[in-house]
Amino acid sequence: MTPRDAADDNPSQGSRWSDLDRPPLNAAALRRALVRKGALWSEVDVVQRTGSTNADLVARADAGRAGEGSVLVAEEQTAGRGRLDRQWTAPARSGLFFSVLLRPGEVPVARWGWLPLLTGVAVATGLARAAGVDTSLKWPNDLLVTVGGEERKAGGILAERAGEGVVIGVGINVTLRADELPVPQAGSLALAGAVSTDRDPLLRAVLRSLEEWYGRWLAAGGDPLASGLQETYAAGCATLGRTVRAQLPGERSVVGEAVAVDGDGRLVIATGAGVQEPVGAGDIVHLRPA
Repeated sequence: MTPRDAADDNPSQGSRWSDLDRPPLNAAALRRALVRKGALWSEVDVVQRTGSTNADLVARADAGRAGEGSVLVAEEQTAGRGRLDRQWTAPARSGLFFSVLLRPGEVPVARWGWLPLLTGVAVATGLARAAGVDTSLKWPNDLLVTVGGEERKAGGILAERAGEGVVIGVGINVTLRADELPVPQAGSLALAGAVSTDRDPLLRAVLRSLEEWYGRWLAAGGDPLASGLQETYAAGCATLGRTVRAQLPGERSVVGEAVAVDGDGRLVIATGAGVQEPVGAGDIVHLRPA
């Protein structure tokens, strides 16, 4: 038994089955399933509680204590962050909160901006298979589900540079109940009618899907078209075809129809003035249903 598995069998730290609704992840089983010869995932570490898996994994990478394929999972995050430094909090063991370290050295850095979008495709694909939930993506990296006929955010992705690599953090609400939602616009897999909320197979499915998509993208030299990533992202993107407002840096905003995701991963907005404006960074608000 390694120290990181001790909580599974140490009553003072809580038995694996101390909360039947939200049992802890089985770290040893996850490693057996994911860490194997020739696989992307080189290490899977599960911690009980931390501020941010992204911050921790970036620090490990910067200190030379993490290689490509390192996965850090937390049962609870106390200082998780979303885009634009928004706080992401949830009850312990109510979701999947993890970060991965990728080092796509042979891919031009100009194409690394596709990594969060690639992760979104991989997460949505993995959850659709394992949880049976119809998922879609809000550009650039929010995971949407339908709860009571309404579109809700159930997850998000945050990418950060770490030396010669990228750390990508993922947060997914799995068993969050209605009275636990941080905001009315939030949702969870359980509220969306998931056929399974067992986090072990959900995490395995997501990481295997990410490994598959990352491998395709690497083999294509990071080309989003040749790898099929650009087409797949567009097919699953709930933002396309909608009237949106993009809140841009400098307090500028653009309103128009989201018509495409270009080769650089930017959202192309057709404005009322007949101009097509690519947006690479900003906060997108859906103004009407598709």
